[in-house]
Formats: sequence, C-alpha cells, structure tokens
Amino acid sequence: MLALLLIVTGLSQLIKAITAFTVAHSITLALATLELVQLPAAPTEAIIALSILFLAVEIVHKHDGKIGVTERWPWVVAFLFGLFHGLGFAGALAEIGVPQTEVPLALFMFNVGVESGQLLFISVVLSLTALLRRLPLAIPQGAWRIMPYSIGGLAAYWTIDRVLSFMPLSLVGA
Repeated sequence: MLALLLIVTGLSQLIKAITAFTVAHSITLALATLELVQLPAAPTEAIIALSILFLAVEIVHKHDGKIGVTERWPWVVAFLFGLFHGLGFAGALAEIGVPQTEVPLALFMFNVGVESGQLLFISVVLSLTALLRRLPLAIPQGAWRIMPYSIGGLAAYWTIDRVLSFMPLSLVGA
C-alpha cells in the first residue's frame, strides 16, 4: 500500500487502485480458502516480494521523470498484484484455521479485518503526509530515496530468501 501511495497521483486514481487490489485479493482469498486454487506458499511469497520490489523501482522511475506502467495503469497493476497477495492472505487464514461450517463468515470477517487495516494505514500515511507538507522543514535533497530504497531492499531480501527456500539444494550450493 505504501508503495502505491508513493506512485499513484490523484484521489480518484488511488481509490481505483485500492479497490482493484481489494477485489483481486478477495477473489484469490476466496478461491484458495475454498481449495479451488492452490499454490505453494514459498513461490507465492516470492512473487509477492517481487511485486513490492517492482513498485520500489517504479517509485524511483517516477521521481526521475520516467512514467512507468504503475503510474499509467495503477488499477491494473494493483489488481494483478492483489491476486497474489490474496493467495498470501489465504495462507495466513489457513494458519489461523477456518471452521468448515463457518467458511463464508470467516472469509468475510478476515477480509473486513484486512480492509480495515489497509484503510487505517492509508489514512495515517495521508494524514502524516499532509502534516509534513505544512511544516517548514529543510529536507536534504536525496532524502526522497530513503523510502523506495528501504522498501526495495527489504523486498529484494525477502524475494531472495523465499526463492532460496524452494530451490533444490544442489542449485543453491553451485
């Protein structure tokens, strides 16, 4: 969400992107919970991490004046990434455990919890951003790089860690 907030400009574009992400992860969360779609956790988590790394690169490109695919079609990118994030949410929901007699309610409540958390996070970030813009701060010229490089560094580490977790040991030691 933070990476999308740093790329997407305009409230209507942001609402479309967040809605697309929500719809997509709701679809795959339901499909995975109902066992209609199944992907192993490690590759799914690697794809999620790679999607975050991609967004970090898109933030840097945007700052450099290069219009990336996320800036052009934020809702499409958010939807595609949301599909994989929903599979990740399904893994978390499976760890919690879903009573078979309560699957629809559990799905609904889990989704409400995820959405509430996302909306709260977005509200806090937008509020802090508005507050910081009003303060007369002297921000060093390269300080903008802290956020995308931090996001990208963590996502790169997570991607490598997840890929190594499912690679055959003979390839890892080679």
